[in-house]
Amino acid sequence: MKYWKKLSAAAQDGIISHALQQNVNYAEGGSLGVPASTLDDKVFYGQASFLKDSPWLRLYVHNPNHIGCHTLGESEPFFKGTQQLEKEVIGLLSEDLLGAVDEGTDGYIAAGGTEANLQAIWIYRNYFQKEYGATPGQIALISSEDTHYSVAKGAGIFGLRQITVPVGPTTRLIEKQAVQTMVRQATEEGVRYFIVVANMATTMFGSIDDPDIYTEVLKAAGLPFKLHVDAAFGGFIYPMVSNDIQLDFKNPDVSSITLDAHKMLQAPYGTGIFLIRKNLMHYVYTAQAAYVNGMDITLSGSRSGANAVAVWMILMTYGYYGWQKKIQVLLSRTDWFCRELEKRKIRYYRQADMNIVTIDARDLDPMLAAKYYLVPDRHLGQPAWYKVVVMKHVDQTKLLDFLKDVDNSR
Repeated sequence: MKYWKKLSAAAQDGIISHALQQNVNYAEGGSLGVPASTLDDKVFYGQASFLKDSPWLRLYVHNPNHIGCHTLGESEPFFKGTQQLEKEVIGLLSEDLLGAVDEGTDGYIAAGGTEANLQAIWIYRNYFQKEYGATPGQIALISSEDTHYSVAKGAGIFGLRQITVPVGPTTRLIEKQAVQTMVRQATEEGVRYFIVVANMATTMFGSIDDPDIYTEVLKAAGLPFKLHVDAAFGGFIYPMVSNDIQLDFKNPDVSSITLDAHKMLQAPYGTGIFLIRKNLMHYVYTAQAAYVNGMDITLSGSRSGANAVAVWMILMTYGYYGWQKKIQVLLSRTDWFCRELEKRKIRYYRQADMNIVTIDARDLDPMLAAKYYLVPDRHLGQPAWYKVVVMKHVDQTKLLDFLKDVDNSR
């Protein structure tokens, strides 16, 4: 695929209706062994007239379960129609957005970016254990101090050591010397294998990691590693506008990537995306799930097919170039906002080609931060930063209101 095309609402409706016809129809019987049904019609009335005009709500009522990973081959046949749409999303994002070769990845729609990051950690822990005979104590997670807290969760859940690399206070970037020092110290303490998590836009700052810093250090030391990219925030922005990206599948060191559709894509909450190169997912096959066709291979198990199709619908509504245009509008608005802050001599951090602006707390009245729901870098103690995220609803009028209040507070 190169690049995905826009589809009309009518065309999408037809494709979704056809997919539902291929799924199990509970009303017609014949599905005696499936522990599921449509949503309870005493609570969620499935015959409402408005459903004919809303393919996603119609699908939601049908309640397909997308357990498993549909890019691997066999899956539960009861929901094969909507599973095919999820499979199409995985290929589209891997190839058109993130530079993978055709049919070169596996993946699934997860419950969020946290689950997708945990899925990567789980796979690579098992990979090092099976291929190298590693013990958990010999495997370390390494990432920057601005990395999402899901990595700390992963270290705790999977019993791995966590190595946190400091970043420059104004650049928010890691430095090679710090990585060298921390890797050397870890190896002296028995670590032999590394799971690297590099960021394509950190949650607080939108900062972009240089993955080569990690990989050059580890290669020079002869240490096996797997590189996962957390693009939960930046994945639907940065690849669309940046000409110098080292964090997608065109980089041979990148093995997997997390995306979050419920952030910039505005999908329903509980819609993350996990993408990984072929021949790695099998390290987490769960043999005990023998009654599931294809066996379960995801952390979440049962998953909403409706959320998977929601991602497909959003992508098809815009098409590649329509989505690129939307991102460019948001970035232009962010550029303007930054210029306004500079006029007022307000200090901030902003990664080029990202729509997060993180304001130095010393230059902002905390009452204004609270009024506009700006997110602090910490809720316990005195914040050092507050962030503004220029989403679709954050238009220039709202930003002007904020700036006027800033002027009045000084």
